[in-house]
Amino acid sequence: MLAKAKDILQKSLFPGLGILVLFAYSCKSAENITKTEEESPEQEVIAEPTAIIPLDTAGIIKLVQEKESQLANYKGERKRDFDLIHTDLELDFDYQNQFVLGKAVLTFKPLFKPQKELILDAQDFELGKVYLVYKGDSASLGYYYDSQELKIPLPQLMTKEDTFAIAMAYKAFPEKNSGEGSQAITDTKGLYFIDPLNVDPEKPTMIWTQGETMHNSKWFPTLDQPNEKMTQLFKLTVPDSMVSIGNGELVNQEDLGNGFHLDYWEMKLPHSPYLAAFAIGDFGKVQATWEGVPLGYYVEKGYEEGAKMVFKNTPEMLGFFSEKLGVRYPWPKYDQVVVRDFVSGAMENTTVSIFMEELRLNEKEALDSEWDYIIAHELFHQWFGDYVTTESWANLPLNEGFANYSEFLWNEHKYGIDQASLKLVAEMETYFAESATKQVNLIRHYYEDSEDMFDSHSYAKAGVIIHMLRKYVGDEVFFEALQRYLQKHAFSNVEVHDLRQAFEEVAGEDLNWFFNQWFLDKGHPELFVKIDYSIPENILISITQIQDLEENPLYQLPFEISWYDGMERKAKKFMLKEAFQQFALENGNPTDLVFFDEGKDLLIKKNQVVSSDQWSHQYETSKLGIARYEALDSLATNDAAEELKLLLPKAIKDDFWSVRELALSLLQSHTEWIEEVDGLENELVALIDGNAKNSVKAGAIDVLAAYDNEKYQAMFLKLVEEPSVLVSSSALMGLTNLEGQELDEELIERFSKETNFRYVIPVSEYFITKPVLGRGFGFMKK
Repeated sequence: MLAKAKDILQKSLFPGLGILVLFAYSCKSAENITKTEEESPEQEVIAEPTAIIPLDTAGIIKLVQEKESQLANYKGERKRDFDLIHTDLELDFDYQNQFVLGKAVLTFKPLFKPQKELILDAQDFELGKVYLVYKGDSASLGYYYDSQELKIPLPQLMTKEDTFAIAMAYKAFPEKNSGEGSQAITDTKGLYFIDPLNVDPEKPTMIWTQGETMHNSKWFPTLDQPNEKMTQLFKLTVPDSMVSIGNGELVNQEDLGNGFHLDYWEMKLPHSPYLAAFAIGDFGKVQATWEGVPLGYYVEKGYEEGAKMVFKNTPEMLGFFSEKLGVRYPWPKYDQVVVRDFVSGAMENTTVSIFMEELRLNEKEALDSEWDYIIAHELFHQWFGDYVTTESWANLPLNEGFANYSEFLWNEHKYGIDQASLKLVAEMETYFAESATKQVNLIRHYYEDSEDMFDSHSYAKAGVIIHMLRKYVGDEVFFEALQRYLQKHAFSNVEVHDLRQAFEEVAGEDLNWFFNQWFLDKGHPELFVKIDYSIPENILISITQIQDLEENPLYQLPFEISWYDGMERKAKKFMLKEAFQQFALENGNPTDLVFFDEGKDLLIKKNQVVSSDQWSHQYETSKLGIARYEALDSLATNDAAEELKLLLPKAIKDDFWSVRELALSLLQSHTEWIEEVDGLENELVALIDGNAKNSVKAGAIDVLAAYDNEKYQAMFLKLVEEPSVLVSSSALMGLTNLEGQELDEELIERFSKETNFRYVIPVSEYFITKPVLGRGFGFMKK
């Protein structure tokens, strides 16, 4: 019967059986069992079935299939049989047909176990002979190639004591089988020819590469995984009219005598193959230095003055990050290259970051440049991603999360905590937008394609989580732990537990709880917060976690409650550990307003009833710009017009420029308030005449233009000559919207030659709405 029961159990896993019979076995006492002489000692006594329970067999099958699928689709670190020591490439380029002519010599040794076969990534190549170079001898080898992988049987068993090289000549066709990438990287060619035949007068000829995730094997054979590290020497054939920029240092240039030269770029320190890169084009170069490290900013010729301004903070960033991390910038130089048609925002190739063309600005446009965030992001990658690299794409947040958080660190250092906090809140909102349809573990080994990892979880959420870790352990522990992490794993690969252990070693406490709920699980806390002011000397805070606990963790959440005692800001820290928990503030002196997470440091969805009076009080009271911004924004959302009118005269003079901008944007939609609030119009004029940030000045111009552009026509005619694009374009918009008036033809013609969209829009509208100069029809056709 036991065998029969097992048979029934097994069969119940397949379709067609509607029930699973469960047997209850009772243990009978010795006196209830009479043993006969015929009974075998091995005979089993089985009780009768006591229950038949209906079971969802289809549900069991689905669960089994899901578990099997997880096992089959687990994306971990690629197994390493060989250590790729060095890559030597010589590359020429067929601009007509857009393919690469390459010669490669790759140096290997088995990692530990003896090996008889080497498998290389080589996507869409045309191969000739492949040679083994070993102990001074060279021999041709057979191989198997399926257009994606090159399998090379070795003539003998190679051990970890053997170092050998594989040499080959090849053609690579990056245009073949290119496809969609990810949210962050939109194509997979690996190497890109831009206007290779010079047929577009508006676009210069260029070649540039983009190897992340596994796209560099579209143009050279390699082990195309992040857990590999190699040194390299790239020899690039470059037209004499162009320059090249590559990883490492330019160690030699050879004149080929045929209108081309050969540039030798050498990386003496190891890095991962996906970080190998170069760009070729007719670039102008701006030179700078930081503590003896040469810096280069490469842009199309004519944009050098703009590049000086766009990248001007790079030396200061290098010094700041080096000091904060306790690890000096580890590479011999740092170049930043702006290219056309880039398939991402930017890419942190070791020593040579490549940026999208939006950073190609002239001197006038660069006055209002706000690209520090992306420049800091790619620079921080030189430590987090290049110096210490994730072992697999499953751990991508260890690269992107830190690069994302560098934007907060730089803003905090250079522009203050208010601007940094605003950036952090923007990252939270980016993640929350994605979380509405997608919630996955931050570190995740189950995905269809490595490109799937490039999402708002790996960037935005990871950056905020790192900030929360800093807030919990404190700055001293945080930066000491990062230094230990970087030094211990220099030029090697990591997973999330390496980061946790670095923090635990420095902090002296277990942090599994933090990493488990934030890095190794999905979702975020959703809280209902209620504040009881009935005892003003001892405010009671009640918090309920209302997230779906079947899908998300019950969080252990450090948080801060703050309040103001006169002009003094006070705060206490607490730890939420239960689904419902109450906390007595014991504040002493009575208060009528306290703040849960005033600085917006927590990745939470908060539900809290706050009145318009309380939002107004928050604006009037808080010393934190982000809290004042929240108060003003919440009043606008709640259509609290009377409260907003009272606050706007203060808000347009707020210490935090972003609060000023928000107040001006609200006022632009309610210009009638200018007449209702005494002195408001004069304050707007004072903003324009003063030393406010250009974006704030532009906002004030937009308000006055919406209010009475005819009254301020003379002012706009003066401001339109300002060097700031933001200021002059807002003034131009005010002028072009004048009813029944035509502007000076020379003025309009001058601005019609501008290509910046801030000028194109008002000029286009002017030509379309006013039949002057015979230009309207042409603009409508565009």
